[in-house]
Amino acid sequence: MSIWKKLVVPATLAALAGSTAIANAATEIHWWHAMGGTNGERVNKIADDFNKSQSEYKVIPTFKGNYTETMTSAIAAFRAKKQPHIVQVFEVGTATMMAAKGAIYPVEDVMKDSGIAFDKSDYLPAVISYYQTPEGDLLSMPFNSSTPVLWYNKDAFKKAGISEVPATWSEMKDASDKLRAAGYKCGFSFGWQSWVMVENFGAWHNIPMGTKENGFAGFDTEFTFNNDAMKKHWTNLANWSKDGTFAYGGRRGDSLPMFINQECGMWMNSSAYYGSIKSQAKFEFGQSMLPYYKDLTDKPQNSIIGGATLWVLKGQDQGDYKGVGEFLKFMSSPEIQAWWHQGTGYVPITKAAYELSKEQGFYNENPGTDTAIKQLSLNTPTPASRGIRFGNFVQIRDVINEEMEAVWSGEKTPEAGLETAVERGNALLRKFEKAN
Repeated sequence: MSIWKKLVVPATLAALAGSTAIANAATEIHWWHAMGGTNGERVNKIADDFNKSQSEYKVIPTFKGNYTETMTSAIAAFRAKKQPHIVQVFEVGTATMMAAKGAIYPVEDVMKDSGIAFDKSDYLPAVISYYQTPEGDLLSMPFNSSTPVLWYNKDAFKKAGISEVPATWSEMKDASDKLRAAGYKCGFSFGWQSWVMVENFGAWHNIPMGTKENGFAGFDTEFTFNNDAMKKHWTNLANWSKDGTFAYGGRRGDSLPMFINQECGMWMNSSAYYGSIKSQAKFEFGQSMLPYYKDLTDKPQNSIIGGATLWVLKGQDQGDYKGVGEFLKFMSSPEIQAWWHQGTGYVPITKAAYELSKEQGFYNENPGTDTAIKQLSLNTPTPASRGIRFGNFVQIRDVINEEMEAVWSGEKTPEAGLETAVERGNALLRKFEKAN
């Protein structure tokens, strides 16, 4: 049985009604999030600014740990009937949240029931489509969305005589050879490798990762990423790891120091590393779009997002949700989103915030910082590039990571690693399907 399913008891939810309303005082809206450090301070400022903008509601943000810990905390809290109004959940938790039909209050319904004007066409299609039902209903509110980009060391390029940023994988190999010849230890590295080199690789080449529109059209989906294109890519990476073209440095952002310390001249990872790179790099850097294989596609399709959205949980007094809706409207405003985007590297979730950043001269002063938006909006998303929605995907990413690491270390061939990743992944999909 789903960890959510056994919690959904309407009668107990009804018993909670009115428990959080405070007579003659601002109604408290509790927001659990996973933003620590500087980003956490920015989350607190968004809440503070909202609280100062009116007197009827008070948003109380609470840091609950990393993405996994925050989601786990929300599930446990729901079981104890102490859930927050809003919880931040990373994108790979979407299928799990969707399966909790009695526990979540779809954002589109929150706004409609609260009488708050809400136009989905204001949002970037590549962002909002990730969190919609097959019928187009929005389930959660986009907040911190990013996408992987190609970071490069401009000083290293100049030293190595590289005049153009690589646009294809063939050019990545050529540039890497020049970097190594100029004294750099490796050409490139990357992080979040399932997200960057499997999920986004498929979307960028318009090749599905699994059946049923990458899981959007049903839980009875199966992985298909053991295709010829992925075998070619993993084979290249495996070969390049032997000669120093590519160097593996860990699963998440662990390989960032290899770029910052100028061991590798290029790095592929989230656009949201902008703040970290800007504060640490002792060299001129830039960002560009991900490379592609010309023999697989004439031109790239679009990349897909990472990051998280804000989910609204049921079980609170109905009057509280008007405050939830007002806050979601506030944090989606062009001013808030432009400020958040420019300081973090996350993309602005609305077209208006993007236009405001242009008007403010941010992209002229910081060339390349609109790469993520251009990449996400390159083409209208297809069923293969809209995103992924697989159950148990947190665990499946671990499986993919394990198999990729076995290939990089030479323990397995690319073909064997891919076959095992698909086999183990499908077993977890069937487990999720059975539970939901």
